[in-house]
Amino acid sequence: MSGKASTYVLIPGAWHGGWSWRPVAERLRAAGHRAFCLTLPGTGDGDDPSGIGLQDAVDHVVSEVERLGLSDVTLVAHSWGGYPAAGAAYRLSAKVTKVVHYAAQVPVRGRSLVDDNPPEAAAMLRGLIDASPTRSISPSLQFVQGIFMQDVEEETQRLVSELLTPLPGNYFLDALDVPGVAELGIPSLYILGEDDHALPQPGTEFAARLGKEPVMVPGTHEGLLTHPDEVAQAILNG
Repeated sequence: MSGKASTYVLIPGAWHGGWSWRPVAERLRAAGHRAFCLTLPGTGDGDDPSGIGLQDAVDHVVSEVERLGLSDVTLVAHSWGGYPAAGAAYRLSAKVTKVVHYAAQVPVRGRSLVDDNPPEAAAMLRGLIDASPTRSISPSLQFVQGIFMQDVEEETQRLVSELLTPLPGNYFLDALDVPGVAELGIPSLYILGEDDHALPQPGTEFAARLGKEPVMVPGTHEGLLTHPDEVAQAILNG
């Protein structure tokens, strides 16, 4: 590692909590850096997801960075976490020195995650939210097995499925009205799993929004759990 320690703030993807980043965070710490794993509003164990929106997630990232007195921060986002990361990077531009996207969506200003999905998938997501009494989307074992992590035994898939929590629907319906990371001129990195089939568009297209080519690592969308050594090394090398 280089002589200077870095500070990483790790933002989870949809349905995930700070626990999902812990294996990677432990490796970053072992390399001499600081790493903070966030759990966003409405996604903690027993949280009520109703009435929570994307701005609440952005506010939480900003408030944690400020509460902890952090500076020279690298934001690291997984999957949907690219949305709150982009919003926080704008608000914290004086404190953020880099944004790392791991299999993450790169938002387009004024376009929500649902808007960024193909029409059939967007309609399905809206239908799930409308049908939920808390306007949330609940994860399922079938989703984990078919989309998130196809490369592990069923026991592990079941464990991850039980750790996931319902996601506030407005996290998918709300859009950001701020300049993106590339427009802000903040250095960025895009990391992508070789067998990731969970993103609504190819990861190369999201990386292109940053003007980047993805750095490839082994694993599916859950490589932060199954291949933490490689993901951590890609973050450190970036």
